[in-house]
Amino acid sequence: MAAKTTRKSSEDHRRAAELEARGLEHFQSWNLPEAIADFEAAARLMPNNPGYRLNHAKALARSGDYDRALKALAEFIRVEKDPDLVERYERLFANAMDDVESLLTRRMTAEGLSMEEVGVAIQMWLEYRITIGRQPLVIRKPETWAAALDFTVRRVNLRHISTRDVAAFYKISEQTLRERHQSIVQTLDIMPCDYRYFTGKDNPLDKLVEAAELLRQLEDKFQLP
Repeated sequence: MAAKTTRKSSEDHRRAAELEARGLEHFQSWNLPEAIADFEAAARLMPNNPGYRLNHAKALARSGDYDRALKALAEFIRVEKDPDLVERYERLFANAMDDVESLLTRRMTAEGLSMEEVGVAIQMWLEYRITIGRQPLVIRKPETWAAALDFTVRRVNLRHISTRDVAAFYKISEQTLRERHQSIVQTLDIMPCDYRYFTGKDNPLDKLVEAAELLRQLEDKFQLP
């Protein structure tokens, strides 16, 4: 019986690792339903492995399903051994806004930005904190992160403003602003007019999607015998 249990445990480890590897590939290529399913299956096989649960939360957050992402994080917190990481993620369950969110709300509102833009900036901050995973997150000066989120949301929504102006408004250096902005963009894989954070009525990406579909139809017709 012990040998069978050991073999099953070894097989579960192997299968879970394969599911995670495949899930990471899906995550990188934005096949989010598949990534979510793979990470969830890996976590079921190895319920005490925090890495699978954290990846599950990341994929859910990227898909915009924040309620399920937080539930996955709660399961991650239950099995994670690093107390500092647990404490950081527990803050996501607080009812009150953190220092970055509070500052962001005040400054963006003062600049006349819409509540929709403020909302997606806060959404961006939540997704970023989930997606960085085990990477360290240093928030010695909330202004640096608030400025980067503000700037990134404006860029996504095609608001033309310079790093110099945003850095001056938040009283930080341009270099720090650029570094934080790049970290957010790379971690969340943000594109111009990104659907997650674009608040305008007509998204220019829609035209690209329509053009791609039209091109596909033309190519199909061209290939007809």
